[in-house]
This record gives sequence, C-alpha cells and structure tokens, in this order.
Amino acid sequence: MSSSPSSPSSRSSLPSSSYEKSAFSRRAFTGAVGAGAVAAVGLPASAEARERPFRAAPRRSGRRPNILFILGDDLGWADLSSYGSPHIKTPNLDRLARQGVRFTDAYSGSATCSPTRFSLYTGRFPGRTKGGLAEPIADKSAGLEPTHPTLASLLKEAGYSTALIGKWHCGYLPDYSPTKSGWDEFFGNFGGALEYYSKLGLGGEYDLYEGGVGEGDATYKDLRYYTRILTERASEYVRRDHADKPWLLNLNFTTPHWPWIADGDKEESAEIVRRIKAGDKGALRHQDGGSVEKYTEMVQDLDRSVGEVLKALKESGQERDTLVFFASDNGGERFSYNWPLSGNKSSLQEGGIRVPTIVRWPARLDGGQVSREPVFTPDWTATLLEIGGARPNPAYKLDGTSLAPYLLKGEEIAERELFWRVRGERALRRGEWKYYRGKGGKDQLFNLAADQREQADRAAAEPKLLAELKAAWERTDAGLLPYPAAPATGPRA
Repeated sequence: MSSSPSSPSSRSSLPSSSYEKSAFSRRAFTGAVGAGAVAAVGLPASAEARERPFRAAPRRSGRRPNILFILGDDLGWADLSSYGSPHIKTPNLDRLARQGVRFTDAYSGSATCSPTRFSLYTGRFPGRTKGGLAEPIADKSAGLEPTHPTLASLLKEAGYSTALIGKWHCGYLPDYSPTKSGWDEFFGNFGGALEYYSKLGLGGEYDLYEGGVGEGDATYKDLRYYTRILTERASEYVRRDHADKPWLLNLNFTTPHWPWIADGDKEESAEIVRRIKAGDKGALRHQDGGSVEKYTEMVQDLDRSVGEVLKALKESGQERDTLVFFASDNGGERFSYNWPLSGNKSSLQEGGIRVPTIVRWPARLDGGQVSREPVFTPDWTATLLEIGGARPNPAYKLDGTSLAPYLLKGEEIAERELFWRVRGERALRRGEWKYYRGKGGKDQLFNLAADQREQADRAAAEPKLLAELKAAWERTDAGLLPYPAAPATGPRA
C-alpha cells in the first residue's frame, strides 16, 4: 500500500477489530452524525438546524471560476461563531458558511505559518523542499525556489490572472518573491509578522512592498492599520475589470497574529515601535500584552474585513462565478478558542493543525452544508488546479488529492492518509484514526470519531493498527528531505 496521501489505501488492510469494534465506521459515522453532530462541537441549535450533510448537486457550468483564496493567520478552529465560539461574533464568515460548505475535519499542511504556505503553493508536503523545512522561515537563507511550479504559475499557464495581497512568508528579496513564483501582482509583507501600524518586521525592517521583483523595489509607505489597507487593496482587485479573464487572488491577512493590536490601538503600537527601535528583539512577539478581549476584537475585525471584500465581489457581478475559500494557516495561539481540541499552533495535536474551512461557489455548490471528510491544505491545491483547468508538472508530483469529483459530482473520496511532520513531532490520519508522537517520544493512537480531544490513547488496545499507521508514516517520511542538524528557524512567527 502506498504511503502517499494521493494514493487510496485499502480499508481491508486494517485489522478487522479496528473498524468492527469502533463506535463508528467511517461511512456509518458520516451518515449518523449529519447535522445533529454539529451540537457535539458546541454550535448553537440554530446553526445545527440550518446545516445538512454535504451532497453534491451536479450541474454544468461553462465558466471556469475566479478563485478568491482567503487565509487568516493563527486563527483557531473554534474562533468563529459558526464553529462554536461562545464569545466571538463572526456574522460575515457565518453567512459565507451558510451560503457554502463548512468543513469540520479540515487541516492545515503544517503547524506553523510558512510550511503551510509551502504546502498550499506547491501542493506538496513542506518536507519536499528545502525552504519548507524552516518552521517557520525567519531569515533570508531559505525560500520558495522560483523554478518550482506553484498554484499561481500553473493557473497562470492555464490563462488566469494572478495576484497575492498580504503575507507572503515564503522567502525574502532579492531571491524570493511572489512575482518570481507565478503571481502577476504582489502587495504585502514578506516576513512572518509585522507591527500593524509602523509595518516594522521581526528584524526591525520596514516590511510593506508593492511589486517585489528585485531588491531595488521601493517599499510602499502607508502607516494606517494593516488590515484596513489589505481590505481596500483586495476590494479594488475584485472590482477591477478583468476583461472576462478568470483570476486567482490569494488574500493573506495577518490578523489575528501577534502583536495584539486592534484598529485604533495607537498608543500600544507606539510602545512596541519604541521597543523595537531600542533593540528589543522580542517586542513584536508581545509576550507581555494582549488579552482574550483584544483577540476577540481582532477576529471580529477580520470578519468585518472579509465581509467588505465579499461585498465588493457581489457588487462587481462576479459572485456567482467566484469560488471563495476561507481557512486559517494553522491552529490558534495564546488567546484562541480551540475547544474541544487539544494543543495549539506549533503542535501536531488537533488544535495545532485542524482549522476552520469554508468553501462557497454559488454556480456549482449548494449552501447550508457541512462536510466531515478529512482534508488538508495540499488537497485544495490539487482541487483548484483541476477546477481551473491547469495541468500539474509531472516532475513535481502533488501530495494532495483533488476534491473536485467529491464536490462537483458526489464521488466518494477514497480513504487515504493525511501526513504531517514537524521537528520533534509526527502525525498521520487515516479515516477516523490518528497516529501521533509528540516531543515526549511516545507513540499514541486516537479514534477521532469518539475522542477528538485526543485524551483516550488506544495504542495498547490496538497494537496492530498502531504499528501499521506508524509504518505508513515512516514510509512517507523516508521520501522527504531530512531536517538539517541545527534548527532552520529563528524567532517563531
């Protein structure tokens, strides 16, 4: 059996006890929970009543969609009210979910920012490329090689206009840039974090650019709150006359990533800037600042910003033929609401990699639906390439599985393995089972259908299944680049 997630794995290869004694088989679980299981993840009864299990509604469409791919930054799985947050109100993203498909078991490609972006842009495991080994990129020594095909370059070859607005975090000038990797336009920041008003990055450098072709490119001076600027730019892009040419816009917000500064917090901003200029290398991490209340403000501001861009899209007349995707780049951080998941950003526990994910495409997908299929970032790359009529480069095999047949035709997704690796941790999911080894070195096994909090270790009860999933992880790992002897990271972003 292949260890690649792009290859179907046979259920019959698992010990019979693993499925027969389980509380739910994959098929029975999906059918039994339906909309009723929404309550199990903390959603209000009104949301539960509105959703129904996903079912494709096959219909023809002669137009390839525009693609608006929106990423939040360090947003936790349950930080949206449509995912169960009791205190954060996200009406615009909730509306997007009602108009499309909400995924409950969607994962990021890694547990930190830049590796997940590598997995999205390449459709491959971060460990396939040298730049993807940095967790995350913190200096100019690594990046996404311009020779590597990307989501943008492949769609561009297929006739799409391409743009990236917001956080890049896949390398720095002069060697790396979105415009060197397939995006026609770039407006945003290169690093993993920046102060929202001054635009100072982790090294104290000014980090807001327009263009990004070479080292001599002028930075773009705008000292307003960063989320406002990105929202304006994205709204302008979707309103633009694209002359009937399909487009891809990667809109990468930095919200709600630290520092914990909401729109209007200019005094807090000035204090952080003062510390940065005084040489305090930890100032931007804001370890001594923030609160649940401030984080709530930031997430709700992200929701308003997404709402503004979606309003611009509707007013442009392109809403029906635009596939809108929303997710987070990894799990939540300090102030995030992840219940009932364990762990957070940087960990391969569920809270570090399971992320809110919503897809809307009015021309092809019915709204008010929920999907419990396990999917992860590289799947979306393969999906968008297929939907956009782009051909992957055979020399760079994708690690994701296209979900287009599932979404558009109702075909069942063959059971396969989702694989993750970060320095010191490993994880693999097949069906409802997850193999996990944390930094303590203990191999663990969890049945996520019965225990999504990962508290009931089934390793002793299912030794054959544990051994099989561990072996599957090690087969995939053997095909990846090894980590360098010393960590390829600086300050975590």
